[in-house]
Amino acid sequence: MRPINALVVHCSATPAGKPFRAADIDRWHREKGWDSIGYHFVIPLDGSVEPGRPIAEAGAHVQGHNSDTIGICLIGGLDATGKKAANTFNERQLDALELQLRALRGRFPQAQILGHRDFPGVKKDCPSFDVRAWCRARGLDPK
Repeated sequence: MRPINALVVHCSATPAGKPFRAADIDRWHREKGWDSIGYHFVIPLDGSVEPGRPIAEAGAHVQGHNSDTIGICLIGGLDATGKKAANTFNERQLDALELQLRALRGRFPQAQILGHRDFPGVKKDCPSFDVRAWCRARGLDPK
């Protein structure tokens, strides 16, 4: 297994309420010429956790940091117009995110929990909320 130093939270940058799934993201990424979906997990509006790329494989979700990270993507992240970043995630999604992060932290206790926007040089609002503050509010140490 490859070393994992960070669990990275993303958003799909899709308008609020659009019921996209991992299969949609897989299609979008393949249309870009990628091998498959870049994220390891996707959390749709219903709060399920869908598998993406196997965690044994490097992702394609944070340029320059894919070899030692796991990417988790929440569906949503833009307002209803699809133009502006917004925390559009529902409680089912956020509860599923917390459970997934806790499970992954159990396997990779040394891993930090970060939002995509927390990486140096990233000029995106992704995932449209402060992941580290959210973790602390849920009693989950982001490190």
